[in-house]
Amino acid sequence: MTGLRKLFVKSFGCQMNVYDSRRMADTLAPEGYAETATPEDADLIILNTCHIREKAADKVYSELGRMRRLKEAAAEDGRDVLVAVAGCVAQAEGDEIIRRAPTVDLVVGSQNYHRLPELIVRAGRDGPLVDTEFPVDDKFDHLAAPSATAIRARGVTAFVTVQEGCDKFCSFCVVPYTRGAETSRPVVKVVAEVERLAAAGVREITLIGQNVNAYHGTGPDGRPWSLARLLERLAAMRGVERLRYTTSHPLDMADDLIAAHRDLPALMPQLHLPVQSGSDRILAAMNRRHSCADYRDVVARLRKARPDLALTSDFIVGFPGETDADFAETLGLIGDVAYAGAFSFKYSPRPGTPGAEIAEQVNEAVKSDRLQQLQQAIDRSQTAFNRGCVGRTLSVLFERPGRHRGQIVGRSPYLQPVQIDAPASLIGTIADVTVTEMASNSLFGALAQDASQQTSRVPAHAGAGA
Repeated sequence: MTGLRKLFVKSFGCQMNVYDSRRMADTLAPEGYAETATPEDADLIILNTCHIREKAADKVYSELGRMRRLKEAAAEDGRDVLVAVAGCVAQAEGDEIIRRAPTVDLVVGSQNYHRLPELIVRAGRDGPLVDTEFPVDDKFDHLAAPSATAIRARGVTAFVTVQEGCDKFCSFCVVPYTRGAETSRPVVKVVAEVERLAAAGVREITLIGQNVNAYHGTGPDGRPWSLARLLERLAAMRGVERLRYTTSHPLDMADDLIAAHRDLPALMPQLHLPVQSGSDRILAAMNRRHSCADYRDVVARLRKARPDLALTSDFIVGFPGETDADFAETLGLIGDVAYAGAFSFKYSPRPGTPGAEIAEQVNEAVKSDRLQQLQQAIDRSQTAFNRGCVGRTLSVLFERPGRHRGQIVGRSPYLQPVQIDAPASLIGTIADVTVTEMASNSLFGALAQDASQQTSRVPAHAGAGA
């Protein structure tokens, strides 16, 4: 392909989709595509979709209506625009997307986006094309590496996919069907990617996967490495200041991974550990394969290893058969664990999952009432956690300018946004900030002038007693 063309990619859903979207852009850059921030001037529009919840899929079709109008306007100006749908909705619905939205030229599944250059040519030449087969080859072997310029433009933090797919088959979840079985990238390939990122100025790496703590990639010694061993390897790399990982399953929280939270200063004291419900009866119906007591035990062992650990989670209300008593148990768990935050959703049946076939569906009004109660409990817990940070001094990695002149924004070790008035030259650095105020979702503070006089210091590797 010759000549510079413009690419617009919009991500829906999880961090893995953000990562995948960036890799799509990297793969298309050698083909002459440069990213643009707006779809109106794009020659190729890719919607990278999420299928976890019903409203997410509905948003995609709504967005495709907008793309149809943009495509028609471009045609009137003599421009051809290709529209592609990628990701999990593409994987799940395939030909149905083109039937419902004829403006779409290409549907490409979550395991095939490394083939985008070839598929785009074919779709432009032959008409609408669907490719949702699970390939035999590893897509990561075929993706172009991002340039140092592209990495720097994306900031000082980065996601790195180390694991894909899931073998748990929770009865509400489509991931095993849209992303396939659990697979892990080899250690040397992960290390090579992180080396490129660190060399270009990235300071914080978040390892991601649908079930990331099930990681079992082949190590340089030819044996499977655990996530803990991979983290230890990455923590020793020059330029890597901070490490995180998400999303985890309680069943895969192994002893060595818990110990890593104690032993690795670079591993931030924040963990997203979904539980979904506080009721053993509902957990069994969800096929979570752990009890509430199992989950509490994991939390206790984690906090013994790292007392200041900030925990976040996922909750689903209104799963089929959920009673008031089941829901009360979920509220009790939130009160006991003292989460620093959580994502919460009303259950929505996903076609093809066992949960969609259960007869005891919960009334929508009941779901809405429970969701409101749940979110109020989460808000109280998050507010209490944030309030406990006021007056402390936290190490903050500054990521970008703030909304106001002279303001910069970074993240605390606990992943909270922290806003201060300071020069933009601090972006990309880690500095101590004394927290003076809190809002619902962020902290405000000032640079600590004399660290030796701080009486409540909380560096990235020390306990805060949160």
